[in-house]
Amino acid sequence: MPLNSLPPWPPSLPSSAHLQHLQTLAVTHALAHGFTHLPANPSDPPTHATAAPLSLFPSPFPRHLFELATEIQTVYNALYARIALDWGFLDRVMGGVAKVDSFQGELWRGWKAVREELVQPLQLGIFRSDYLLHSLSSLAPLELKQVEFNTISSSFGALSQKASETHRYLAKETDMFFDSSPYLSTFDNYPLNDALTSIAQGLAEGWAAYGRKDAVVLFVVQDGERNVFDQWALQYELMERHGIKTVRHTFSELDNLVQFDRNSKRIYLPDPLADLVQPREVAVIYYRSAYTPTDYPGPGEWSTRLLLERSRAIKCPSMALQLAGAKKVQQVLTEPGVLEDFLLSPDRPDVGFGKGAGAFTQEDVDNIRKTWIGLWPMDNSEAGQEGYRLAMTQSSRFVLKPQREGGGNNIYRSDIPQELKRLEQQQHQQQQYGARDVMPREAYILMELITPPDGVGNWLVRGGDNKARKADVVSELGVFGVALFGPEGVVNREAGFLMRTKGRESDEGGVAIGISSIDSPVLVDVV
Repeated sequence: MPLNSLPPWPPSLPSSAHLQHLQTLAVTHALAHGFTHLPANPSDPPTHATAAPLSLFPSPFPRHLFELATEIQTVYNALYARIALDWGFLDRVMGGVAKVDSFQGELWRGWKAVREELVQPLQLGIFRSDYLLHSLSSLAPLELKQVEFNTISSSFGALSQKASETHRYLAKETDMFFDSSPYLSTFDNYPLNDALTSIAQGLAEGWAAYGRKDAVVLFVVQDGERNVFDQWALQYELMERHGIKTVRHTFSELDNLVQFDRNSKRIYLPDPLADLVQPREVAVIYYRSAYTPTDYPGPGEWSTRLLLERSRAIKCPSMALQLAGAKKVQQVLTEPGVLEDFLLSPDRPDVGFGKGAGAFTQEDVDNIRKTWIGLWPMDNSEAGQEGYRLAMTQSSRFVLKPQREGGGNNIYRSDIPQELKRLEQQQHQQQQYGARDVMPREAYILMELITPPDGVGNWLVRGGDNKARKADVVSELGVFGVALFGPEGVVNREAGFLMRTKGRESDEGGVAIGISSIDSPVLVDVV
């Protein structure tokens, strides 16, 4: 019988002893299968790890909305591929942002400085489109609404696959788990998650397209990274399944290590274990950093980024594709006709991946648009003035988003008017020094808050804790996508999923910053 809302959750267990036993099984399985991260201030090399944050039960998610999210991922892949190839569009969008956001400005200006020199026509995208369930009342149907689209460092693919495997293990191992809810008692409700294998396959396809069998994949990583096992799992998969070697370096290390052949534009890195061995050519550069200003503490890191961008290696992502993931692009896409132009215009590059020019349909457009919530610019346009009025008079409905990734940067509800007033004071001070065309609030977009359904809870197990915490929760579904593209599409597919679950009291949702737990969906039928 279809439901008109999510079922009460989590399922009841007979006793606290049963809960403790279930937690022991879950954490033991997680530790045994690499569902781990490093503790704070780890040793080098590391000597121990802790289980990553995990939900004890999978969380209910409407089957038809899960299927919608996975089905439209290839359309989203093609959309953002076309954005990355449209230099004029990126210039129009980012030109205004660059005046008021130094990080995005540096990225955009750097890309403009090197883009005429680029020799590699292929780009590799490992994307993740993040969604929340939305319902304005208990009588309104549940909807799928996009939080953001990630084009760089789309993490937790490996750990999300392992979380799904842990929940399936608990269902197989324990009758109390399997029988605690009718939704848990059939494996048809547990969608298979191949995020680890699919993302690694995408990196392997980029490596194969480069065409040098002795080349390696470079992981560009952050100093002090705790989420290393999510990354190492990809590296192990590349070696064990595809026979591809990988190397890991930070920007600061690359500044001293990269060897650039100015004639061929190929880049090489020395073998860290054998000084006399021929340096290894890099086929694919996979960024698990480079998305936040702290990744560029000085000009050396920016110089290294531009050097890598000029190289023949396939970038994941290119600077253009990173710019395409800006929050401002997300907002501009909602303006009348913009999405239609990218998906329906016959003049767009054929990155439809088996769908020739014109093969995207109005249904594709409608399916994408139905996942969007209200978005407004914060400029001086008519829409921007309306956004400013809403932000000042109805702030409880909104979040103010800067052009940043990684969590912890947004401004919510009652804090918005105060922040806008601060930005106005900043604008006034800048105008006194002659900066007449600068409006600091243009660095932000205004987004209508998504309203997840009430009445859903779960048991959350923090890494290192010995007791699960029961909480009212909100779950965010992320769908991964892989795209290898240039003037024509080569690869385009959905690539597994990630579910992150957090306590309802928290606005932010990062696993890496200690707020969310990694989860998996159990599919339920709703109307």
